Amino acid sequence: MDEKNKKQNIISRPPVVVVMGHIDHGKSTLLDYIRKTNIVDTETGGITQSISAYEVTQKDETGTDKKITFLDTPGHEAFSKMRERGAEVADIAILVVSATEGVKPQTIEAWKTIVESGVPFIVAINKIDRPEANVEKIKQELAEQEIYLENYGGKIPFAEISAKDGTGISNLLSLILLMAEMENFTGNTEETASGFVIEVNLDSRRGILATLLIKNGTIRKGMTVAVENSLCSTRIIENFLGKNIDNATFSSPIRIVGFDKMPRIGAKFKTFQKKGEAEKYVENWQEEKDSGSKKINSSVTKETDKKIIPIILKADVSGSIEAIEKEIGKIKNDTAEFRIVSKGIGPISESDIKGIGGETEVLVIGFNVKADKSALEIAQKRNIPISFFEIIYKMTEWLETQMEERRPRIETVEINGQAKIIRAFSRTKERQIVGGKVVTGQIHLNNVVKIMRREFEIGRGKIVNLEKGKVKTSEVTEGTEFGMMLESKIEIVAGDIIESFSITQK
Repeated sequence: MDEKNKKQNIISRPPVVVVMGHIDHGKSTLLDYIRKTNIVDTETGGITQSISAYEVTQKDETGTDKKITFLDTPGHEAFSKMRERGAEVADIAILVVSATEGVKPQTIEAWKTIVESGVPFIVAINKIDRPEANVEKIKQELAEQEIYLENYGGKIPFAEISAKDGTGISNLLSLILLMAEMENFTGNTEETASGFVIEVNLDSRRGILATLLIKNGTIRKGMTVAVENSLCSTRIIENFLGKNIDNATFSSPIRIVGFDKMPRIGAKFKTFQKKGEAEKYVENWQEEKDSGSKKINSSVTKETDKKIIPIILKADVSGSIEAIEKEIGKIKNDTAEFRIVSKGIGPISESDIKGIGGETEVLVIGFNVKADKSALEIAQKRNIPISFFEIIYKMTEWLETQMEERRPRIETVEINGQAKIIRAFSRTKERQIVGGKVVTGQIHLNNVVKIMRREFEIGRGKIVNLEKGKVKTSEVTEGTEFGMMLESKIEIVAGDIIESFSITQK
């Protein structure tokens, strides 16, 4: 294609938007409201739940319909992890802040993620319908965190909205279109499609499905998609509504069916006209990966000295696994760490349980999935507990408890008292009568004591009788002379030191 035609095919591309912020500040409510009221195609009754992005239309200043693509949960859960891999999935971010609760630590964390990614963003001050809403206070709080809004010391655009009743949503969508126009996102329709995997799931009837977000080019039926070392023909292409389509272009979320291997969420996909070209791409990718692994394996890596608590994790979709891995990574301990030894999509199977081997401490977790009957039977026989969760933070709380219960305890030995043996008297079998003086601390009846000779421990004994001035007593303190009967296999001599001690576990 000559340069002139190539330029003609470069056209404006709809923006891809991610919504971020504190968990309770209305992200889901905002996405739900936009989806229900602005969907491009309203013919289909229900939108497929597992597709992680959708398109809406909004009229621009000239009255022309323009598309916007929103990344929905759980797609945005993996946004920061995708960014770490260098995947530029979103073009614009919306930072949601509640007008009633204000700036929270999660708000700051989301803002830092956005700033580090270099993605332009809009602040949406939500819940303005509430009587206790205080927009001015929120602007002040944001300014204190160096988030300076337009007309408030800075240039960051913002919208005052109510995700519940829809107030200001149209204005927010217009701001997105305005920002997209200024950023001038473009794509070339004549190129083969490329972009990112934003969701993967396993369907018992249809096999491996992946939701792809096209960032450039066009995909058509009859092509082949390659994601790292996995391949899929474009025999079935579905739009975000689950409807079969023949082709799609940039910024559209699509789902294709029939991958030969589970693609990695956040990975880049490329599309090829010929299957042979796609196979060659996969072959080259595998060769590069293998040579990279050899380099890593040849270098010396220090193995952790912490106790490893293994986890087998099964979840409904890749987005859940991504989010759970991130949360597990946050659980820190000086003496133990969690390690995901196996993970996958779909129910907990017999092979998952059989593969546990001799591991007694492995944690088997099912997130939004069940376990096969055979898996449950084997787990019960082998006394392997399986834990099921539907909410990530509940699972995190449970894991923190498990960490506390299973981590190694650090024993601390504390010396409570020392006494010097002055005389050794009679000895019968394993009992000996001795006389001595307490040098430091206290010595108690029934204490287990260390027997020290020339600063080395030669054995241990138990005080079974203790006397002070020939009167029985339960303790003797510093400076006091005593007589005692000690139960020990070691013969004690004058000059030995006995140490009373206690052990604490932390």
